[in-house]
Amino acid sequence: MDKTVPSAARAVGDIGDGASIAAGGFGLCGIPSVLIGALLDSGARGLSVVSNNCGVDDWGLGLLLAAGRISRVTASYVGENKEFARQYLSGELELELTPQGTLAERLRAGGVGVPAFYTPAGVGTQVAEGGLPWRYGPDGQVAVASPPGELRTFDDRAYVLERAITTDFALVRAARADRHGNLVFHASARNFNPLVAMAGRTTIVEAEELVEPGELDPDEIHLPGVFVQRIIVAAAGDPRAAKRVERRTVSAPRDPATATATAL
Repeated sequence: MDKTVPSAARAVGDIGDGASIAAGGFGLCGIPSVLIGALLDSGARGLSVVSNNCGVDDWGLGLLLAAGRISRVTASYVGENKEFARQYLSGELELELTPQGTLAERLRAGGVGVPAFYTPAGVGTQVAEGGLPWRYGPDGQVAVASPPGELRTFDDRAYVLERAITTDFALVRAARADRHGNLVFHASARNFNPLVAMAGRTTIVEAEELVEPGELDPDEIHLPGVFVQRIIVAAAGDPRAAKRVERRTVSAPRDPATATATAL
């Protein structure tokens, strides 16, 4: 079955107001930036987003956030986005923070049909005890707090129950895809992408390269096409397909005389 779609706009065209979306990526690495841009253009709002983080102020999911399109976020890290902090603290945005490994396993569990699982991560903290601020009110007080988790003891160790995550749609970026939806990811851009793809009821992929069925060695496929419903090609010349660096750090030029002296 050929799962390719001619444009990003067509691929996200049925994502409506209030939809839940899982988005791949870690920081700005491996994010489905073309699909996010098309979703921004579509005007969909009130979105519930599940992602490791929410982009930065001017890229990735941060674009949807700045446009006021996101109402709720489930994530493990949000420290790179000032607008996120403003919306959250002012009560405009609901946030469910979850440990990073737990988030990964909740997505995987949703993808394989496991409704919940027990984990020691978060036991002894508000993750298990409840009370994490999910939403603030206009007065700065906590309007919605996380509920306490269900605890059980196995082999003298406490564990908290975590629910699996499934979403209406998943947005994913891959290095290579064939027309059947089999995917290959490049190095660290693999990150959350396979798990996100598994958790979405409708998974949409932007691939940097599209190949014909049979061209991918079965041993190199990271995600089988059974999890994928739609594929677009992220054209290299598309500004939205750019691979940006989240935080660039450079050192000051070294004084050649000092460097020589040190070497000696």
